[in-house]
Amino acid sequence: MRTLQGTIVSNRMVKTVVVRVDHLRQHDKYGKFYRISRKYKVHVENSDGFRVGDTVRIQETRPASKEKRWKIAEVLRRAVAEPAESKQAN
Repeated sequence: MRTLQGTIVSNRMVKTVVVRVDHLRQHDKYGKFYRISRKYKVHVENSDGFRVGDTVRIQETRPASKEKRWKIAEVLRRAVAEPAESKQAN
């Protein structure tokens, strides 16, 4: 089974998160490395437990819907919680 590592970029859907997986490729002629990214829709039972910015490992699985063929295997790193902005009265 294939596994990939990526970052959650959206958790707004029910039972689904979107994970961006980045790959480095090298240009054939010039040798410069460039980044290629692809987004995968990943099935989760409770999308509330995942935040945008979490680094996760996803695993290939049987189709859960038309576009979902992946599930989260493990959470590698949690995103840092952003502090609430303090509103100052002028």
